[in-house]
Amino acid sequence: MIGPDGPTALSERLTRLARVTGELVDADTVEGVCKAVVTHGAEAVGADVASMTLLGDDRRTVRLMALSGGLAGDEETWRTFPLSVRTPSAEAIRTGTRLVVTGPQAITRRFADMPDRGAETVVALPLSAAGSVIGAIGLVFAHARHLEDAEIELLDILASACAQSVGRIIAQEDAGRQTAKLAFLAEAATELASSLDYQVTLTNVARLAVPTFADWCAIDVVDDGRLRRLAVAHVDPAKVELAHRLAEQYPPDPEGPHGAWQVMRTGRSELIPEITDEMLTAGAVDEEHAAIARALHLRSAVTVPLVARDRVLGVITWVTAESERHFTLDDLVLAEQLAKRAAVSLDNAELHSQTLAAAVELQRAVLPDALAASPRWELGHHYSPAGRTEVGGDFYDVVELDDGRLVMFIGDVMGRGVGAAAAMAQVRAAVRAYAALDPRPALVMARLDAMFEHYGSEQLVTLLYLVADPHTDTVTIANAGHPPPVLLRSDGSAHQLASADGPPLGVGAPTRAEEHVGFRAGDAIIAFTDGLIERRSEDITDGQDRLTTAGVALAGLPLADLVPTLVGQVSDPSRDDDVAVLAARRLV
Repeated sequence: MIGPDGPTALSERLTRLARVTGELVDADTVEGVCKAVVTHGAEAVGADVASMTLLGDDRRTVRLMALSGGLAGDEETWRTFPLSVRTPSAEAIRTGTRLVVTGPQAITRRFADMPDRGAETVVALPLSAAGSVIGAIGLVFAHARHLEDAEIELLDILASACAQSVGRIIAQEDAGRQTAKLAFLAEAATELASSLDYQVTLTNVARLAVPTFADWCAIDVVDDGRLRRLAVAHVDPAKVELAHRLAEQYPPDPEGPHGAWQVMRTGRSELIPEITDEMLTAGAVDEEHAAIARALHLRSAVTVPLVARDRVLGVITWVTAESERHFTLDDLVLAEQLAKRAAVSLDNAELHSQTLAAAVELQRAVLPDALAASPRWELGHHYSPAGRTEVGGDFYDVVELDDGRLVMFIGDVMGRGVGAAAAMAQVRAAVRAYAALDPRPALVMARLDAMFEHYGSEQLVTLLYLVADPHTDTVTIANAGHPPPVLLRSDGSAHQLASADGPPLGVGAPTRAEEHVGFRAGDAIIAFTDGLIERRSEDITDGQDRLTTAGVALAGLPLADLVPTLVGQVSDPSRDDDVAVLAARRLV
């Protein structure tokens, strides 16, 4: 060995540099590349400070990826900085050329933004991949350092290997992220289409976004001119409460230049690639506000509007924190795609809620809350809607005529929603009107058939209509495709009355048959919709038999007790269908 800069020392440095270059080939993360460069690379050439920086996606900012040496606080100070600053790495990125500057005065004059710590030599190596500069390696020597031509050549090779490794890893990570994002978008779209309960749906979407797309996600909707936090999800569940506390204790300023309110006002998305401490300080109301914000370790944010039919319904905010990822323009595109789907889902849910409310009100107006008491007739009824989110088409009513006869009917409009509710209201009103003109079952059915034929209807309607006459001790029945009623005799026997069955209303029935059955004091008749007796993987006759058996066992109960007990014993609680029951017992 001939001195510190002799041939042996140079050979050792070259060997170390070659070894570092080999490490880069095997690195599978950008962090691994950075560590190899700033630690082993710095040791190989004897640098006192080494850094590696990458150009941001906006091509205007530079991000410090790794640093060895330097002073405490340097890493935070230079975490991100403008490309325009006068530092060795920034100049190397701007120019795409290698820099070697020796002498404190020359360094100070050329790099005015670089801290003056008496450096004797600085080296900056641009990192070029796919014809574009993506970053730089910076080396600082506290003593004057003469780089041999072989060292410079090997440093260039090191920079090239570093750039290729970073480019390869970023491409792989981008491909993986793109695949994950597409999968996330598909899963979110499926989730959004799965339910009309927008609160549950959007809450699930917020959870899906974490950690695939962001470290935490918040969804706010417009409610009476205010932003209401609908959902929040965080990669660290313990910080969800902190996020809630921040939103409640320090709600966003409606007039603020950034954030949810600004996005809501303008309808334009906002991308903040880097959330700096200066931003947190400027946006804080007080020290506690700033402390809570810092505790969330905010790094980058994307806020996009939920827009449907030219209305801003709310905003979704995604934030990175612990992962230290930074959102890019590609992320913004993905966020806007998801927001469009979420906005449509939210708008559809609002429309559905309004439609459902109208249908519910219409159904409430049609179904009687209570049946009028009568000395001649004991009445009982039950209605339980399905667990689904739309109103069904079951309807029923009872009318006692002035002469003591009892008209009762029950029907089912196939389908759900406002259409079914409207058809239900129309048919019920028509039945009552025709019964008032002449209550005879065959005549009422004939008039209903004529009405359907004349006006037309896309709804399929079944109807059971009967008139009980205490003067003749009979009940007369006409049936348009509805499940037949059950007659409970005062002696405890039970019978299904199916002989008057016919097709549903409006499908063509030249003559409706009537069935006349004896109906004396103490007898009861039970009418119902198919939701009472139908069960999966079971023949309908099994349900009818189950109803008849239960009717016999319960025949002695008052109808107010018999009807709900019958429903509990006969119906299938797991079946998603409306159940309506109407019962009448002759008292005298």
